[in-house]
Amino acid sequence: MLDARTIDIVKSTVPLLESANTALTQHFYQRMFRDNPELKDVFNLSHQHTGRQPAALFAAVLAYAKNIDNPAVLSAAVERIAHKHTGFAIQPEQYAIVGHHLLETIKELAPDAATPEVIGAWGKAYGALAEIFIGREAQIYQDNETRAGGWRGTRAFVVKQKRVESEQITSFLLVPADGGAVLDFKPGQYLSLHLDSPALKHREYRQYSLCQAPNGENYRIAVKREQGGVGSNFLHDQVREGDTLQVLPPAGDFFMEVSAETPVVLISAGVGQTPVRAMLDQLLSQSHRAPIHWLHACENGAQHAFRADIRARRRAHANLHTHIWYRAPLADDQPAEDFNATGLMDLNKLREAISQPAAHYYFCGPLPFMAMVKDTLSGWGIADEQLHYEVFGPHQSL
Repeated sequence: MLDARTIDIVKSTVPLLESANTALTQHFYQRMFRDNPELKDVFNLSHQHTGRQPAALFAAVLAYAKNIDNPAVLSAAVERIAHKHTGFAIQPEQYAIVGHHLLETIKELAPDAATPEVIGAWGKAYGALAEIFIGREAQIYQDNETRAGGWRGTRAFVVKQKRVESEQITSFLLVPADGGAVLDFKPGQYLSLHLDSPALKHREYRQYSLCQAPNGENYRIAVKREQGGVGSNFLHDQVREGDTLQVLPPAGDFFMEVSAETPVVLISAGVGQTPVRAMLDQLLSQSHRAPIHWLHACENGAQHAFRADIRARRRAHANLHTHIWYRAPLADDQPAEDFNATGLMDLNKLREAISQPAAHYYFCGPLPFMAMVKDTLSGWGIADEQLHYEVFGPHQSL
């Protein structure tokens, strides 16, 4: 429990943080990777280059400073970040390294404002937050280890099948090398891979959404080849059937939990369909009684992953309704068979069908797409607690 004086001092630094903006976190990461280069094997350096990770960390630091007297406001963010940390196998001792570089960054960027009292207050505040994360992550690690099929750290999985799903997306079916059972997960969660190969400059952790319902035997992930993407290109180009990958337990705070009578609307664009595919798989395997709507947007048939599978499921399940948008169809794409509309997704044309008081909406895709979906659904008066979404990579608020 932080004392009132510490809380007041931290909140007083909010204007200083806002004026520094992401320069604060950019300096922090440069300093940390300089003095602790071993952490380059933990952090996704691609997100450093794009600026997404410094931006996400700055938003988190600022939110903590603003809400330090009401930490309950941050509970959802803590849960999301704790799950992400377990996918990188973060250990308690690493928090001390991060805290050291954070305080030194404040001193170096704001030497006049960084009085001993300010640094002391931020030290206490960071320590309190670190304890929260360490405690929650310990619970997640313990839960993953003790549940049926569970484990702690990495476990060897063999690539049983590598299947091209579209021009950009390939799926990988992973089975445990030890032949044992695997941990169940909640549809929407992701799997973390620890990639270690001479072909890579650094060891890399990458998270990929699970795209089939849990079955206790294997996992399937789908990976989009990203331009310049270290992990995705390695998996597409280097990994073959029969190869072994090091896998951490499933994690993530984006998942589906609904009753059999809940109408469900699954909305995606591009590779964003992967987590909601697991949701669809679970709903259909459990003979979900309420209507299910599958809404998907992509460029064209060549980039439409899992096209035949969705078509077959629609024909087999009367309560599954699909609507597909192709932004720029190819000459051999078949309207009605492959897609229903051209251009960008327009939810308003389906409002009568999908706007139901009890429905829950799960959506994933590029940030502008998800912002459109959230704004549209909120504009219809749908409550925030019925809207669920995931941002790939460092989290950003919609």
